Amino acid sequence: MSRQSSSRQRSETDKGTTEGGPTEGPSPEGPPERTPDAPAQTADTARAADTAVDADTAQDADTATVTGPLAGAAPGAGPARKGWRAKYPVVARAVAWTVTGLSLALVFTALLLPTKLTLVEPSAFVRIPVEGIFGATLLLMLPRVARRVVAVVSGAALGALTILNLLDIGFNEFLGRGFNVVLDWILLDDAESYLKDSVGGTAAAIAVIGAVVLAVAVLVLMALAVLRVSNVMARNTAVATRTTLVLGTVWVMCAALGVQVAGAPFASRSTTALLQDRAERVRKTLKDEREFAKVAAVDTYGGTPGDQLLTGLRGKDMMITFIESYGRSAIEDPAIAPGVDKTLRDATKRLGRAGFAAKSGWLTSATYGGSSWLGHSTFLTGLWIDNQNRYRTVTAGDHMSITRAFQRTGAWRTVGIMPGVTKGWPEGKFYGLDHVYDSRDLGYKGPKFSWSTMPDQYALKAFQRLEHGKKHDKPLMSEIILTSSHQPWAPIPKTVPWSQVGDGSVYKAVQKAGKKPADVFTDSTKVKTEYGKSIQYSVNSLIDYVLKYGDKNTVLVFLGDHQPLARVSGDNASRDVPVAIVAHDKAVLDRISHWGWDDGLMPGAKAPVWKMSSFRDRFLDAYGPNPGGGTAPVSPSALPKAPSAGR
Repeated sequence: MSRQSSSRQRSETDKGTTEGGPTEGPSPEGPPERTPDAPAQTADTARAADTAVDADTAQDADTATVTGPLAGAAPGAGPARKGWRAKYPVVARAVAWTVTGLSLALVFTALLLPTKLTLVEPSAFVRIPVEGIFGATLLLMLPRVARRVVAVVSGAALGALTILNLLDIGFNEFLGRGFNVVLDWILLDDAESYLKDSVGGTAAAIAVIGAVVLAVAVLVLMALAVLRVSNVMARNTAVATRTTLVLGTVWVMCAALGVQVAGAPFASRSTTALLQDRAERVRKTLKDEREFAKVAAVDTYGGTPGDQLLTGLRGKDMMITFIESYGRSAIEDPAIAPGVDKTLRDATKRLGRAGFAAKSGWLTSATYGGSSWLGHSTFLTGLWIDNQNRYRTVTAGDHMSITRAFQRTGAWRTVGIMPGVTKGWPEGKFYGLDHVYDSRDLGYKGPKFSWSTMPDQYALKAFQRLEHGKKHDKPLMSEIILTSSHQPWAPIPKTVPWSQVGDGSVYKAVQKAGKKPADVFTDSTKVKTEYGKSIQYSVNSLIDYVLKYGDKNTVLVFLGDHQPLARVSGDNASRDVPVAIVAHDKAVLDRISHWGWDDGLMPGAKAPVWKMSSFRDRFLDAYGPNPGGGTAPVSPSALPKAPSAGR
């Protein structure tokens, strides 16, 4: 091909391209990126190279392609294919703008997403994230390959952070705290089991699959979004640079002036603060694990001989009973309290007519909204156990629990009634229980009530049949976990005559006639009402049992393990739970007269509030050889060993 012919074709091609209507100014697609080419050796090769670059650029960007023959094209090459973008340029431009806009929105949402559901509102996203400014600056400075790698990696990291933020929202909503990246992964399995019990296996499976798909989608879409934004910035370098400088200047000025939107700084650095907080929580978690092991090794009563423990309760049948989610809100929340308070007042009167008396107070639980075993272990061991690491540490050791103290005396047979346990529970040995009856041992043939494997009344009746109603050569100490007041509070069992409890088949009609979990749990008004009814049922079942099967030697200690979740107890609810001691023998309650607890089953607003971890020592002190005389001396074996010389 002659130089003259080549020049003519190049001119015609340029003319055709111009007539195709190039857009003015920066577009979401932007001018194509070019890579440096080798220096041209001749005018012909220079023109051919330029033409090839233009053709490649058009193809990469899916922009309009030249329809005529290209200068420098191989002989016999056909005409270039036309894409849909060339055929529908207006639509293509709209799609490009939309995709870019959505990518920017996704990135900004991820950078500004709060970790509490109550804070997720439009004003939370009307801020400038400093992390976005730094990120844009970095991407503008990097060469093409490095920029793309950094964009994808940064996007995936931002996606992972978004997933953690969503977990924070869920944990704050249900457990009143953020997600712990070291300890809380195990709770996701519990959440799946809870869903299965509450809404059925199919719905739970769909929810799990949906959660996995959502997590993968967040990671992939966030990576693509950051890559898209970085490409647009590279194609419009001048505009992107000016915009970044302007936003950076505005951020600095707003930060200096303290400008706020809806109570939050307009110049945001929330993502940086969140990362720092997560790192600090990880550091504290790892440090706490080491330090708590030392604390758990020191036991005030660890070396106390059995004949000096619980002398004030010898000969008594002890029932230590936890009522699921029985929190302070049940007694004080205006939407819940009327029914629960009436139940407690009536129960106090019925106990009084039968010769029983009660005293009650408040304990601050180590957990909130769930993780009941943390509350149980805190109450029984006298240690503050507010995470899974602490729980594993203490149950792997020999720190004495209240239940083990009864076992150590040799004066009681110790048993556990655990309807919520559906598989092996090795912790029973740690707690000093001679025998544990879990859900598989109680003989229940009726239906489940959402999460709860059986009604409380049945669990208590099984306790009577298997242990309490039998003759023993020594009294019983029982730890009983009642589960009917576990969320989602639908359907709720109904009280039936004790003679009709049988194997639980009687509850089939009750369960079928009850409310559906989905109809209750998603309604903020209904969920409080049904929660209150579940507490009434559990309390009535327990008091009815004491009145029917108890005697002058019966002593009942019962309490809540934690407050219900925030949807019921409120966003700023305390962690307090009610606790009561019921006895027929006046001498039992006289030993705790110095505690200042209120008479009856319902503690008043001014009743003492103790940390739940303080109960064990107070209890062992009150019912030891010298009630009220202080705790027993520390056993030398319980003290931490001094380091050897020279080490």
